[in-house]
Amino acid sequence: MSIIARLSSWRWADRAHPWVRRWGVPLFCAAVGVTSILASTDKSRGAEDLALIVVLAVPLLWRERRPMLVFALTTATAVLTTYAGSLHGASASADVARLVALFNVGRFATPGRLLVALAISLAQLVAWSAGLSGDSPAAYPARPELRMLLGMVTVTAIAGLGLATRLVNVVIAALQREKDQQARLSVAQERARVSKEMHDILGHTLAVVVSLADGAAGLTEAKPQRGAETLRLIADSGRGALAELQRLLAVIDDDNDRPHGAPRAPQPGLADLDPLIERVRAAGPSITLDIDGDLTALTPGLQLAVYRIVQEALTNTLKYAAADTSSSVRVTVGPGMVHIDVEDTGPFRTPRSRRRSTGSGRGLIAMRERAAIYQGQVTAGPNREGGWSIHVRLLTAPPSP
Repeated sequence: MSIIARLSSWRWADRAHPWVRRWGVPLFCAAVGVTSILASTDKSRGAEDLALIVVLAVPLLWRERRPMLVFALTTATAVLTTYAGSLHGASASADVARLVALFNVGRFATPGRLLVALAISLAQLVAWSAGLSGDSPAAYPARPELRMLLGMVTVTAIAGLGLATRLVNVVIAALQREKDQQARLSVAQERARVSKEMHDILGHTLAVVVSLADGAAGLTEAKPQRGAETLRLIADSGRGALAELQRLLAVIDDDNDRPHGAPRAPQPGLADLDPLIERVRAAGPSITLDIDGDLTALTPGLQLAVYRIVQEALTNTLKYAAADTSSSVRVTVGPGMVHIDVEDTGPFRTPRSRRRSTGSGRGLIAMRERAAIYQGQVTAGPNREGGWSIHVRLLTAPPSP
């Protein structure tokens, strides 16, 4: 586990149980002082030392909300009692309380205030060392100058540690925000993908159903058997669309939502082109399908892209061309490339003034976006026969650098 990840886990654990750290630090400060009192041979000032320990430890409960105020209180208490000669056994608690307060100034206060607090702490060390220099050298195991230097290094290190902790928290928060943004971006991309898939499925199926329903309306009286067959085709198209929607929604569901861990149904591929063509033929147009090349060599994703592009092109034919139009679909698999050609002979279902370009354009946009995934191109426009032609070129392998 990386250092950032470990620090992040500790940060989340601290947020889950904030009372542990809030109360733990003051109790530790008090425990250090009580231990010093118990180890001391002078028991005459025990009650006074305990009172001073409480005065030093209790403000630490607000060290994060009011870091400068807590630093001022602990520092003033320690200084006043030291010069009054009444600190004694509480000196250990005073040192811990001042260091904790300085550390939290580094974590939660501005850098300017941290410099002020550090300067005050260093000045106290200098004054303390000057006071020791007048005492007997035998009373201390080390020279006052050396003790002052060690103290200054310790105090500076504590202030730097507080500032470093603050910077680490800023980095962790930034990484978490980036992670959240990536998650939201992934959700948006998934929703866009699902929207495109649903547009392809519903747009094609509804176009087929509308065309079949138009034909069935005139056949129910003249040719009841043919009308019944048309209605069955409508039902089959609806069931097929429902199955594809369920398959699509299963992709975005969690694995636990699928019964007994059942595998997801596969997306349609080139093997499903024949049933697609049959459904469109049933709606009226005459369609020929010509496949040249080895389809099994294509990846599932590329097969899905080819299927959706053909589906979208035929959907446009059903929407905009007359019912008696004829269409041709040709899929050519060549070295490193797939060509898709879909043409119809027209004429347009609507007047010339309302050509296909006046539609929403979502179908053509969807085809171009699918082609762009495979570094492909889409060309669409009217042909010489009065109909519409779509040519798509897809790469089966990434372009060489």
